[in-house]
Amino acid sequence: MCGHFHHSEHPGAGRIALTIAGGIAFAAIMAAVLGVIVKLLWNWLMPDIFGLTTITFWQAWGLVVLAHIFFKSFPKHDYHPHSIHWKKKFHDKYKDPHSGHEETVSEA
Repeated sequence: MCGHFHHSEHPGAGRIALTIAGGIAFAAIMAAVLGVIVKLLWNWLMPDIFGLTTITFWQAWGLVVLAHIFFKSFPKHDYHPHSIHWKKKFHDKYKDPHSGHEETVSEA
């Protein structure tokens, strides 16, 4: 039985597959919900405010993707909370006081 395995040999495989499938389903549902929200907001506001036409779900979803490309592609600045410098300062400030405890014990 080379190349074959039984479910009992890999008990976590089912859980991993279920987690991946659940993550994909959640992402698809969130993408659909976001597309519907953008469509509803656009069709409610834009025609009255700017005189634009209404859009379909797929056009709304395309706007979501386009906005993601535009706004996620800007470079991050040092003052951004997710910058490496901020993380390093935080890590240094709240470093575990017991890190290196083994070195002092072995020297004693």
